[in-house]
Amino acid sequence: MTLLVRGDGLAESMSDYLITAIAASSIISIRTHTEVIDGEGPDHLHRLTLRDTVTGRVETVAADALFVLIGAAPHTSWLPADVVRDEWGFVVTGSDLLAEGRSTTWPLARPPMLLEASVPGVFAVGDVRHRSIKRVASAVGEGSTAIALVHEYLAPG
Repeated sequence: MTLLVRGDGLAESMSDYLITAIAASSIISIRTHTEVIDGEGPDHLHRLTLRDTVTGRVETVAADALFVLIGAAPHTSWLPADVVRDEWGFVVTGSDLLAEGRSTTWPLARPPMLLEASVPGVFAVGDVRHRSIKRVASAVGEGSTAIALVHEYLAPG
C-alpha cells in the first residue's frame, strides 16, 4: 500500500497518532510531493498516472484502488463570529455548546437542538461539526437529521 502526499509530509494534515501508526507499519510506504493526474482501466481501476510536484516527472503505476482524503480543515472562517467554533474552526453544536466550559450566549429558554449551532436555527452537519465522526455515511445521516430538526425549529408553537 502506498500513501501519496501532495506536500512535504503528513504532519501538516494528520494527527500524530496516525503518523506514528503509519510509520510503524511494514505494509505502508509514503511518497511525498506526488499528485494523481489520471486513472485508467477497461472496467475498473488498473493504473494511476502520478506526477512528482518537485521534478515534474510523470509515471504510470499499477493500482487496484484509490482512496482520496482531501483534508480535514473545516474552512469556517466565513461564518459570523457569533457562530461558536472550537480551536480548530469546527462548529460547536447541541449540548456541546453548554458543556466543556464553553462560553456562549444561547438566547433561548430551550437548550440547543442536537445539531444546532450557537445561532438558533443554524445547523451544522458532517465534517464541519465539532466532534463529528468524519465519515460520509455519518454526514449523510446527520443531514437527514438536520432536515427533521429544521422542520421542528420552523413549526408553529
